[in-house]
Amino acid sequence: MRPQIRTIQVTGSAKKRIVSDFIEWTATVEASAANRTEAYRALHDHAKRTEEFLIKGGVPKDQIWLSSASVDPSYETQYQGTGENRIEKQVLTGYDAVQEIKVRSNDVALVEKMSREVTELLEQGVTVSSDAPEYFYTKLGDVKIEQLAEASRDARTRAENIVASAGGAEIGSLRTADMGVINVNPANSTQGSWDGNNDTSSLEKDIITIVHATFELK
Repeated sequence: MRPQIRTIQVTGSAKKRIVSDFIEWTATVEASAANRTEAYRALHDHAKRTEEFLIKGGVPKDQIWLSSASVDPSYETQYQGTGENRIEKQVLTGYDAVQEIKVRSNDVALVEKMSREVTELLEQGVTVSSDAPEYFYTKLGDVKIEQLAEASRDARTRAENIVASAGGAEIGSLRTADMGVINVNPANSTQGSWDGNNDTSSLEKDIITIVHATFELK
């Protein structure tokens, strides 16, 4: 028998390329010395010179944050004696100091450039390492809303095409719709995740939106 209400379930999708408009980047400076005070002084000098390098390169001072410094003892394992009389002990060799310098900025190109050039300070005796930048898109919320609408339209188009090919019915009103996962992937990537990806490793990204919809059939 013909059911009282006939429906069709379809999945719609939408894809949009976006370019990150915000960047976060971290550099780590280090210093070592025989005593704690010397290690801290050396670290303070390295951090100051790194900050000055960034400011000279065009990064505004108010976009630079310095974390608190940590100074920890460094030990070396030494062995005395042989056989069953062998003794292992930890010997203090000095102190290691570490501090992070973080930059948050809308000037993506500049900070990306400085993340590559900061290691030039190594030639000046500054022990600094550069992390990979993290890229963000600040208008992602607005894009998601637009993409949900686009995915919904795509769902209806798919339903209409299916019914047109099969015949015997027309698409009626929307009965239910629910949002699937939204994946923000590196450009040209098709990877998916059950709870949605949120890529921060790539300047250019693809936002992929899924909608599950149920339509009445007339």
